Amino acid sequence: MNEGLYSRQLGRLIFCFLLQHVEALEILLQGLCGVQRERLRIHELCLKNGPHLGPVSSEVRLLCDLEQTEPSWAVRHVGGAMRGAGADQISVLVRTMVESKVSKNVLRMFYTLGYKLDHELLRVGFSFKFKRGAQITVRVSSVNKMLKLHATDEAVPVTPGIQMVEVTAPASDENYAEVAAAVQSFCEYLAPLLHLSKPGVSTGVVPTAAAAAASLMSDGGGTPL
Repeated sequence: MNEGLYSRQLGRLIFCFLLQHVEALEILLQGLCGVQRERLRIHELCLKNGPHLGPVSSEVRLLCDLEQTEPSWAVRHVGGAMRGAGADQISVLVRTMVESKVSKNVLRMFYTLGYKLDHELLRVGFSFKFKRGAQITVRVSSVNKMLKLHATDEAVPVTPGIQMVEVTAPASDENYAEVAAAVQSFCEYLAPLLHLSKPGVSTGVVPTAAAAAASLMSDGGGTPL
């Protein structure tokens, strides 16, 4: 992995919403961000270590960006949940995430180290990258599973009608709290369409979602926010 680029990410703020509101959310994000969306097509491979690598289970995810002319690879490790008083004040679960760019031989390297393929997914959707108190990336995607090994063209939805929204931002030990606050502040703008919540805390469907989506669709995203 001599092509590695180390970065620490504040992530993952993850929540789901009904497919019927995806276009409305795109319009909302366009108004908030003021930038054009980027197409998203990521082949994600989840690898787990074998028993000979130690008693503690380890998991890494290899991400292949299929939207690039020459598919690019990255390796991602998602850490434990943020804890403490700051975490209690945030309405979503926050995890630290380390991600590095790697060469196309990364899968072979992890196999050599003794890791095994656990499962693979295909994420298809769009993303926005912008500066708003922090360098924020918002990804909206459907999650698909492969019925055959690496058969991305034959992927089928894991949860039909449900999209995943993922918000991440780079952070360091020095500005972790500030970045978390910036992401939290931005996510509040999404409240008309979806609830922010933590795993195990069911908040149901937003009562105003249909009306908010209809309003955004009729406006067509012409009014900057």
